[in-house]
Amino acid sequence: MEQHNFLKVTHADYLGGHTLRMTFNNGEVRTLDFTPLTKQGVCRKLKDLNYFKNFTLDPYTIDWNNEIGFAPEYLYSVSTLVGRA
Repeated sequence: MEQHNFLKVTHADYLGGHTLRMTFNNGEVRTLDFTPLTKQGVCRKLKDLNYFKNFTLDPYTIDWNNEIGFAPEYLYSVSTLVGRA
């Protein structure tokens, strides 16, 4: 079995509001409501749902217009496990 030395987000889906479902390279599927994060600094841009929905995946994590990104380890630690891929 392949060992993963670091976490990365391999897939993400918009679920509604400010919530995403993320699949990590360890096979876990997790959800995160970003609403609390939209109250701080540059993350206030995420309040705009059109902006929020326009995310992409870079090689490791979710990215918004090369302006906002979170370490995959952070996303993993503050998200809720919902299943396995």
